[in-house]
Amino acid sequence: MLYAVIPAGGSGTRLWPLSRAGHPKFLHPLTGTSASLLQATVERLAPLTS
Repeated sequence: MLYAVIPAGGSGTRLWPLSRAGHPKFLHPLTGTSASLLQATVERLAPLTS
């Protein structure tokens, strides 16, 4: 069984004022789709994990 670990944390201060502690960078849809950065990463990793 293979597990993926996605390090996502911090408030994304370089993206301020869009990103703050309450809505960090990885929760914003910055990929050109409606998916957040975290969702896009999960979707890319899904075929590789069990």
